[in-house]
Amino acid sequence: MKRRNLLKSLGTLPLAAGAGQLWAAPTAQSRLLLVFLRGAYDCCNLLVPISSSFYYESRPDIAVPRPGADPNAALPLNGDWGLHPALRETIYPLYQKGQVAFVPFAGTDDTSRSHFETQDSIELGQPLIGGRDYRSGFLNRLAGVVNGAAPIAFTNQLPLSMQGKVQIPNAALKVVARSAVDPRQSQLIASMYQGTALASRVDEGFSVRDEVTREMTAQMDAASRDAMTAKGFGGEARRIARLMSDRYNIGFVDVGGWDTHVNQGGAQGYLANHLNELGQGLAAFAQEMGPAWQGTTVVVISEFGRTFRQNGNHGTDHGHGTVYWVLGGGVHGGRIAGEQVRVEQATLFQNRDFPVLNEYRAVLGGLFARQFGLGPSQLERVFAGVKPRDIGLV
Repeated sequence: MKRRNLLKSLGTLPLAAGAGQLWAAPTAQSRLLLVFLRGAYDCCNLLVPISSSFYYESRPDIAVPRPGADPNAALPLNGDWGLHPALRETIYPLYQKGQVAFVPFAGTDDTSRSHFETQDSIELGQPLIGGRDYRSGFLNRLAGVVNGAAPIAFTNQLPLSMQGKVQIPNAALKVVARSAVDPRQSQLIASMYQGTALASRVDEGFSVRDEVTREMTAQMDAASRDAMTAKGFGGEARRIARLMSDRYNIGFVDVGGWDTHVNQGGAQGYLANHLNELGQGLAAFAQEMGPAWQGTTVVVISEFGRTFRQNGNHGTDHGHGTVYWVLGGGVHGGRIAGEQVRVEQATLFQNRDFPVLNEYRAVLGGLFARQFGLGPSQLERVFAGVKPRDIGLV
């Protein structure tokens, strides 16, 4: 059986096993939600290296302006970093309260730059060298060592990270985004120009639009692996929060649509809209958690970053290092955490990408140790052979 078909069949097993099971309320006060941005979001326009002239030279069309009076300018975090202005009303206030930290130069040592290979390796959390056990995801292993664990995946199928010995339910929350102009409206517009000199150009325009949309949607959907859209997450975040505050303490949700090879925009545009929707969802989740927010940690990750330089299509391509977000009422936030280097050409990985200085298993291991009070032997079961690295996130 091919690996892709194997994963598809595995995804249905835990759902059937857990569908009729009533999970008890978590005994632990600590909660974890992992948000996976599938498609590799452009972290350089999220956490903007405002002190780097090289950033502005490398992105003449898509860079986010330095902090200033311009409403499209980056929001100042410290002397080196700014935040995308789309998060002004959502994530920025949480950062100012000390409830958000960012970890730049984060990720995996996987250098394949393949969405599927890297998503798999991250969700498995196993060594890159040697065979892989596709029945053992790292969040399932975490659930196996956390006392009173009550895990859930807010996905259509059980994700690879939650495959394993522990039976975990999943709840589909996907919201499918619609085109701004549906087929009926397209036909109506075309009929308005029928019999005029512009008729053929209108028909051709809709034809080209549909062809490009089909091609780009197919590519993005493949990278997103059927994850909900950022807009969908924004609409479902409060329901996720209610479920987690009432019943579950380890959650997973994936959000797609981040593979921005073409026209990603800068302070405004496609990426900005997605960040705005994601920020609204995360802020709504924090608010809906109520008092439970104090013991909740949300970690936002992606399979890799994107090229530091813009490409010829006003977008960015597959990269390496990325930026993780860590949010929560008990997070030691209001800061940029982890190992860092100055953002300049000499520090790029292979002269194109952010390097990975904060390996994800080590960082998450350090976080899990504090969040759930795990000891060395328990962490070894989650991430075998990896020394946890405590960077003081919680």
